[in-house]
Amino acid sequence: MTKDGAGALREKSVDALSAAEAEKELASLASEIAEHDRRYHGEDAPTISDAEYDALRRRNLAIEQRFPDLKREDSPSTKVGAAVSEKFGKVRHAVPMLSLDNAFSDGDVADFVARIRRFLRLDGGAMPAITAEPKIDGLSMSLRYERGVLVSGATRGDGAVGENVTANVKTVPDIPNVLHGKPSEVIEVRGEVYMEHRDFAALNERQAQAGRQVFANPRNAAAGSLRQLDASVTASRPLRFFAYAWGEVSEMPAETQTDMVAALAGYGFRVNPLMRRFTDLEELLRHYHEIEEQRASLGYDIDGVVYKVDDLELQRRLGFVSRSPRWAIAHKFPAEQATTVLRAIEIQVGRTGALTPVAKLDPVTVGGVVVTNATLHNAEEIGRLGVRIGDTVHIQRAGDVIPQVLGVDLDKRPEGTEPFEFPSVCPCELKTPVVQEETASGAQSVVRRCTGEFACPFQRKEHLKLFVSRRAFDIEGLGDKQIDFFYDDPDLFIRAPADIFTLARREADSFKKLKDKEGYGAVSARNLFAAIEVRREIALERFIYALGIRHVGEATAKTLARAYGSFDAFHRAALAVSEGDEAATAEMDALDDIGEAVITAIGRFFREEHNRKLVEDLVAELTIVDAERPAASSPVAGKTIVFTGSLEKMTRDEAKAMAEGLGAKVAGSVSKKTDLVVAGPGAGSKLAKAAELGVEVIDEDAWFERIGRV
Repeated sequence: MTKDGAGALREKSVDALSAAEAEKELASLASEIAEHDRRYHGEDAPTISDAEYDALRRRNLAIEQRFPDLKREDSPSTKVGAAVSEKFGKVRHAVPMLSLDNAFSDGDVADFVARIRRFLRLDGGAMPAITAEPKIDGLSMSLRYERGVLVSGATRGDGAVGENVTANVKTVPDIPNVLHGKPSEVIEVRGEVYMEHRDFAALNERQAQAGRQVFANPRNAAAGSLRQLDASVTASRPLRFFAYAWGEVSEMPAETQTDMVAALAGYGFRVNPLMRRFTDLEELLRHYHEIEEQRASLGYDIDGVVYKVDDLELQRRLGFVSRSPRWAIAHKFPAEQATTVLRAIEIQVGRTGALTPVAKLDPVTVGGVVVTNATLHNAEEIGRLGVRIGDTVHIQRAGDVIPQVLGVDLDKRPEGTEPFEFPSVCPCELKTPVVQEETASGAQSVVRRCTGEFACPFQRKEHLKLFVSRRAFDIEGLGDKQIDFFYDDPDLFIRAPADIFTLARREADSFKKLKDKEGYGAVSARNLFAAIEVRREIALERFIYALGIRHVGEATAKTLARAYGSFDAFHRAALAVSEGDEAATAEMDALDDIGEAVITAIGRFFREEHNRKLVEDLVAELTIVDAERPAASSPVAGKTIVFTGSLEKMTRDEAKAMAEGLGAKVAGSVSKKTDLVVAGPGAGSKLAKAAELGVEVIDEDAWFERIGRV
């Protein structure tokens, strides 16, 4: 196995993973799931299906259950949602807004009921009363009422803190500004903001006619509409709301889930008419399948059925585990399927250069959504399916987001069709070669990639977005949306990193001024130019990371920067590696955490002439600050250190930076390779592991003594 094979580990079963492999994959999963959470909850723009996301979380949980000592402090199994956007004020939820565990089969639901019975020590075979209601695919919302008057509206956020969208929720017709009847002094009503299919179609038609953004699906449209800075935009969108839960309540009006939802209806909220109460498992599951059959005709998107123990006292006894209540679960629907004709296969190229074949289909409705494209994943999948252009194919909406081709009806294959030949060069204008990398086991990966990287037009825009991101150049006022704007602008374009730093000069020489462009004025244009100027000086490790070289993340960029010290030294080494210099390759391979995959990626990047010119043009505009070399003579140089517990004199980031600056390596878990554990109050399993392995353990005061900073 190479030192860079974390992603490839998922080809292994969890039972086959070693502790070292498990630790590496948990780190990879934590980062990947956090990014998907940010895209789904923070940007309303998911890039994978619900099913794929659920699979990532299930694998993370399975690894944690097999290796409990390796559970990370940033584990996805303990988190809900994503951080609150800076665009909105913050609202702290008096009662956390948690997410639900998922069930994917009738057997999973039976297990859920059995767990409840065991926990409550219920005798006999009867199950406690359980409610069932459709799981609305929208945006979770918390509405706080005081003396019956709406005082705030907030999104779920990260479960503890949400975004303040009070002005916007007041424009939603289904949300009463004043409650009917005699509600509690304080009541926080929770539910889902969503958009009906017909309203979604009409909105997209209006957006297209006006040349504005067209939404991918009703959930994105609802979330994007509610998270507007201008409430008048929200008011113009056809949003709806179902109430189904509550948070803080000063005086409970009922003792069961059923009666609480009835009380919400009495206050003036819409509640779902398909909610039912059951005391028999078979009847509960029958209701699930009935809702599944009605799904396409409901007029709004649902992705499952939610079950909740009806008795609120039993809910309190059952309590919570990690990020979810024990008394509730979401029974997800399987993907829906349909049959249509495949008319073409197009190759799409992603940010990392991965070539993905996309099936272009005759339009077909699947679960109430018109599908015209479906993924074929990779060349091997095309070969496995034996799919050809003109075939009648079976498709499904995997997780209701990304349709995929399942199989071919060979009886309907037209005469004269030919097997699809996967391209050996990128479909971009450069026609750069396509390569297959090796997996951790040494086998060829199923993914084929264009080697053009930043030079490839298909990859360039996404590379630019990484280049300006927070951990790279972090240019204020130049984010994803601005990159989209400038990339396509014919006058003041940004299509290579150096274009960012020549923008002000080119603007000064042009008749087209930035202040005259839509979305900009004199002040915002001046602020952007000033922000760009500030970033003309950049740390070497940030510069290397910003280039977006495959396999070179933040940690690897830091290792390279500290090893070579200056850009000139790194550049010389990278060029030598790209030319096959054995001595330069061996020198790079000797660096800690730098393996074959990283070296191969650096060689490919600098072997491409367009990439070399891109780097040279960029360097001409910048001052790249040499890396701070770690202290080789410090008492902890070369040692592996684990920080655990609640550190009181420094943050975890400060501790890590301090140790790395002294030449130490900071690990997230204790192993035989650990030299020292620094433990604060509340240290748990890592402390026990250190004792088991005989690893030295010290507290914070001893740490500062050790490094001479008393």
